Amino acid sequence: MDLQSIIQTIALLAIPMVFAITLHEAAHGYAAKQFGDYTAYQAGRISLNPLNHVDLIGTILVPVGLLIMTAGQFVFGWAKPVPVNFSQLRNPKRDMLWVAAAGPGANLAMALAWGFILKVALVFPANYFSYPVQVMAQGGVLINLALMTLNLIPIPPLDGGRIAVSLLPNRLAYRFAMIEPYGLIIIVALLATRVLSGVIGPVVAVFRDLIYAVFGLS
Repeated sequence: MDLQSIIQTIALLAIPMVFAITLHEAAHGYAAKQFGDYTAYQAGRISLNPLNHVDLIGTILVPVGLLIMTAGQFVFGWAKPVPVNFSQLRNPKRDMLWVAAAGPGANLAMALAWGFILKVALVFPANYFSYPVQVMAQGGVLINLALMTLNLIPIPPLDGGRIAVSLLPNRLAYRFAMIEPYGLIIIVALLATRVLSGVIGPVVAVFRDLIYAVFGLS
């Protein structure tokens, strides 16, 4: 893939990437508000405005860098974490599960939405916008499924780690939560050794095929 094609790919994937990260974080804040924690709401973070969630490194520099280095084959990023005060939840240990699951749930919903857009783009007569919309929609499905799968891995501080803490008995939950200060190091190590890609890739492929089947896509 030449430089011009890479730039075009970055431009087309920018919208689904930003919304995937933005709505993921906003969903956490919205869920927390429903269970009694107004921290994110008071900070103005329950918003669909990407500017309220954009992190210069995680939302812009890292995704663009990965797209360039992998010739448009892989993208990953993050937004500014939404502040959640778990002690303010009505039932902290139980409600933590729903607050954590809201982010990946939002990504699954967006993957389905992009699947629908892809179907519409294929059904309508071909025009100047058909191919760009198809590329954007396909990217939207994959980006959201990748973020969903990554975040569900049971390593604190990922959402999957918080879900595990919520489900484990108190003593085990406390010990498991102690991993969190080292969680980022573990995640980076797994990424560097390609262990995560070996796990995420097949899961994303299964969900992609299911979404394509729902909309009658090949």
